[in-house]
Amino acid sequence: MNTTLGATGLRVTRIGLGLAALGRPGYINLGHASDLAGHTDVASMERAAHAALDAAYEGGVRYFDAARSYGRAEAFLGSWLSARGLGREDVTVGSKWGYTYTAGWRVDADVHEVKDLTAATFRRQLAETRELLGDHLRLYQIHSATLDSGVLDDREVLDELAALRVAGVFIGLTTSGAHQADTIAHAIEVGGFDTVQATWNLLDRSAGPALEAAHAAGMGVIVKEALANGRLTDRGEIPGLAAAAHDAGTTPDALALAAVLAQPWVSVVLSGATTVWELRSNLAALELDPPPLSIAAEDPETYWEKRSGLAWN
Repeated sequence: MNTTLGATGLRVTRIGLGLAALGRPGYINLGHASDLAGHTDVASMERAAHAALDAAYEGGVRYFDAARSYGRAEAFLGSWLSARGLGREDVTVGSKWGYTYTAGWRVDADVHEVKDLTAATFRRQLAETRELLGDHLRLYQIHSATLDSGVLDDREVLDELAALRVAGVFIGLTTSGAHQADTIAHAIEVGGFDTVQATWNLLDRSAGPALEAAHAAGMGVIVKEALANGRLTDRGEIPGLAAAAHDAGTTPDALALAAVLAQPWVSVVLSGATTVWELRSNLAALELDPPPLSIAAEDPETYWEKRSGLAWN
């Protein structure tokens, strides 16, 4: 099913594909290492990424979401778009700036990415993104804006974003942490943002009212980590989810994604699949009418503490 991303006019699909787990050998999704099955050289990962992108496109997905810090995700996406001959009217591509990938293609790196939300980083990373994605780039997002980062009040950054917006690229922000709602509220107040991307899932629903307000203000709402980095799949141990999925004749991941899609303020929910079979299981959510679920939400502080404790691979 296609929809419009807020007031941008961009045509997107209700499920998009996020490339966080496809562009680098190390990530925090449960079971990421087993998904890669040891095939972590660049060429093998590019082939796997292309296979997932092919399956997504064949399954109707038209929104693709990358970031500078996702290893080679932008490069893999760019090479796939070129190989398939897809133009900017065929798909909608979003990416993010603000984190630099520092793992050097190692899973055991001490530091996988470094955050820097300054105007200098924006200028450098925008040039890097454009080198890889060219005019496919339709949406550029601040990666993990928070109130304490100060980025939403940085006049130099805001002026750079406004200039890019005038040049025809839509501007968004992503949020993270237990205080996402406060960040989203401030972004609405500041203005100049076309979209917001935030974590909302059955375990952390705290950003819901703020995302509803963003939707009412005309912003497109993109939901990330809808499966809580694998905790809301058959790899997690969330009480009641597996039984509810069994009763509904589906998988836990599809049911959890369907619960997100049922929120009227959601434009796009991202699949974070690494493999083709995971992607196809995720896409089954589009056919579901989720039953009422009694999954207990966690306190936001508890949820984000657990997320920060997830191991890379």
